[in-house]
Amino acid sequence: MNASLLTALNRIVGSRWVRHRPAELVTYAMDGLPTHESLPGVVVIPETPAQVREVVRLLHLLQVPFVARGAGTGLSGGALADPDTVLIALTRLNKILSVDPVQRRAVLQPGVVNARLSEAALPLGLHYVPDPSSQAACTVGGNVAENAGGPHCLKYGVTTNHIVALEVVLPDGSVTRLGSLQGEAWGPDLVGLFVGSEGMFGIATEITVRLERIPESVRTMLADFSTVRGASEAVSAIIAAGIVPAALEMMDRACVAAVEASIYAAGYPTDAAAVLLVELDGQTDAVEAEAATVREILSDRGAREVRSASSPADRARLWQGRKKAFGAMGRIAPDLAVQDAVVPRSALPDIMDEIEKIRRLHDLTISNVFHAGDGNLHPNISFDRRDPAVAARVRLACREIMAACVAAGGSITGEHGVGNDKLDYMSWIFNAETLGAMRAVRRAFDPSEMANPGKVVPVHACREWSVVKSLRQ
Repeated sequence: MNASLLTALNRIVGSRWVRHRPAELVTYAMDGLPTHESLPGVVVIPETPAQVREVVRLLHLLQVPFVARGAGTGLSGGALADPDTVLIALTRLNKILSVDPVQRRAVLQPGVVNARLSEAALPLGLHYVPDPSSQAACTVGGNVAENAGGPHCLKYGVTTNHIVALEVVLPDGSVTRLGSLQGEAWGPDLVGLFVGSEGMFGIATEITVRLERIPESVRTMLADFSTVRGASEAVSAIIAAGIVPAALEMMDRACVAAVEASIYAAGYPTDAAAVLLVELDGQTDAVEAEAATVREILSDRGAREVRSASSPADRARLWQGRKKAFGAMGRIAPDLAVQDAVVPRSALPDIMDEIEKIRRLHDLTISNVFHAGDGNLHPNISFDRRDPAVAARVRLACREIMAACVAAGGSITGEHGVGNDKLDYMSWIFNAETLGAMRAVRRAFDPSEMANPGKVVPVHACREWSVVKSLRQ
């Protein structure tokens, strides 16, 4: 990065908020996935939407690529920047601008931490539903970019179902508004298109979200099983009974052991092969009836014990164990490769068996914690990336797990996005023509492809599509 660019960025945001020394850049070399690493050329940290616009406009005029970044908790390498790229960190844009209890809307900036939003809405009897495990650290802007999920998205939907409007700085520095306060698309659903675009379409500087009422009644149940297959079959049986829990989460023995050995211990039985965390919510009578049915299903499918949280504190403890599971795995090894794939619920028992085979084949430590209700798997591989041989086995195992999920009729991501981690897998589920169409949409927002370059869509496959298309004309 040349001196004139640094000078111009200093003028826009102040020299304190421009990072270019190697020691400063190391902080931004990775996101939450330790298998990918890259130092950006420079990091700029704007404070206002106007500064974001100025920075992006400058980079557009100079034809310098950029990557937007939130808290860096992503798990696909999507917020990494190369040495010839400017990384725009949005953590200073962290204001909740308004909360409307009548319309049940909140307007906020992208750097607002997810958990802060629900804390702000709580006195009004409202909350923001999408709740990734990293919600105490991740930002809503990052959630928008990745279309993040969370345990309670089984019943209520992922991020895209809760975003009604966006103010967006496009890659040329211009500003546009997508959606409306009422949540009506008024034509093409451009908000739905932008959410999950992984930073390829621009930067959201103002986000309007839908808030939900806190349910009248909540019942949280923990069931433990002697086999993973039994727990997996119980998941399908609950859904087949016509019950859609607010959350339906599974942890295997390795994950439970890590949690119970940590400060996040939740009282899970360490001798269980798997535990299910089932949460029901709604009107009190309906919750009671569903709880009785779920308890019966769990017992019929082999649950050794089914217990309900006895108090709000007990419920919070059960959820702390689940949501802090990734942190608890830090006791096992210094690095954690979190995978993210989706399979049909009916395929869960066989996929879990396949993951175990892959674990044994490559002699790795794999812990499973995942959104069982919607088949969104998170096999977690604990390892030390300083050992090249182990790191190579981890990469191979990740690829084999993903291939097994695709072969079972699944997809390569449920909520973590493609980024650069899953770029090579895109051709497994999309043909060249479809990938070319994706690139065409990208170029409608960003003709020069300067926003988050080299992510999500494999360009070589699109080139093949372009050749085919030209031959047809």
